[in-house]
Amino acid sequence: MVKQTWFYDAIIYIYALSLLFYFSDFVGPNRSAKRMGTGLLSFVWVLQTIYLAYNLITHSTPMAFSRFETLFVLSWLLVTVSLIINRFVRIELFVFLINVFGFAILALNFFSNPTISPTLASWKINDELLFIHISLAVVSYAAFVVSAIFSGMYLFLHRKLKSKQWSQQMLRLPSLENTDRYAFLSVVIGAPLLLLTLTLGIVWIALEGNYMLFFDPKVLNSWFVLLAYIFYLFQRLLLRSPGNRLALWNLAAFFVTLLNFVAANVYSTFHQWS
Repeated sequence: MVKQTWFYDAIIYIYALSLLFYFSDFVGPNRSAKRMGTGLLSFVWVLQTIYLAYNLITHSTPMAFSRFETLFVLSWLLVTVSLIINRFVRIELFVFLINVFGFAILALNFFSNPTISPTLASWKINDELLFIHISLAVVSYAAFVVSAIFSGMYLFLHRKLKSKQWSQQMLRLPSLENTDRYAFLSVVIGAPLLLLTLTLGIVWIALEGNYMLFFDPKVLNSWFVLLAYIFYLFQRLLLRSPGNRLALWNLAAFFVTLLNFVAANVYSTFHQWS
């Protein structure tokens, strides 16, 4: 059995990337994104299948399978089911959600296994989980910063055009349509990554065994951040709200994100930056 976490880390990152493409296809039908998501998820399935095949060969009886391998089989089955459904039925949200659940099971299974050694000798296994958690969080917050900047540009350009105040600087800005689209695409990247970040955070808390951390201000506010961006997507995709209203709400959601950092530094018991 693989003892170093680099193999499992690779599966986790590829799995997360496949879910990002699936979410992109869900919010706006995109055949390229769906093909990428399906390809990456299929690769995850191949890696899992190789692992399972190796264990079937090395174990003399099925009864030799441990809890680790049983949960691994469950995650493999969820990936298999999602690929079959994705092939025959177009239910992108179901495929995304079932794989978020499978992602959580896989992460909990990997990082709760005492026989696996971290890639870096100086780390503990939970440190490796925390590294993946933080790396996904950083990318999601970076996407939210980009989205907020585009929304600010949208409001600036919208006000100038409405008041017919033309300037040379306006010619160097993208159109209102493109600015709104770039802000939207940034949220499409940030929101699912934040969901996966929170999923890994739940796994980390479960492994630590301190369930009061679920009520930590940073954890609770992170859910508010996710809900704020989900509501932004809801307004854009279902309510078809005008661009200026979407930009205002996107900036409001980013303000909640900034409050999240304040909560982490001032009130959180384990997310402090200084």
